[in-house]
Amino acid sequence: VQLVESGGGSVQTGGSLRLSCAASGYLVSDNCMGWVRQVPGKEREGVAIKASDGTTRYAESVKGRFTISKDITENTLVLRMNLLKPEDTAMYYCAARNSYCRGGPSSLDPRVFFYEHWGQGTQVTVFS
Repeated sequence: VQLVESGGGSVQTGGSLRLSCAASGYLVSDNCMGWVRQVPGKEREGVAIKASDGTTRYAESVKGRFTISKDITENTLVLRMNLLKPEDTAMYYCAARNSYCRGGPSSLDPRVFFYEHWGQGTQVTVFS
């Protein structure tokens, strides 16, 4: 399984970015995938998840601004980020899980919800 993120960059506050995660050896359509971000020196934070049953869940800090979706034809996971804030600055990782998952509250907690596969990350920097 290989996950390759792209789309990160530097953007001004209020701007938008679209992150993509191209999967190989893994079917995006039927499986559990999410986006996790990390700032150096801080714990990982679950940003959004697209569960196996199709449900989505977002961290409170990004709700209403970020949208997670799957592009089935491209076998890609997408994260659209609007109204970006400096506190969104982080390395963003795409992650995938082999087993079935539901988008319950714990699905965004990296301490208890584990993914088997990770991308290399793409940096998002939001400046004021």
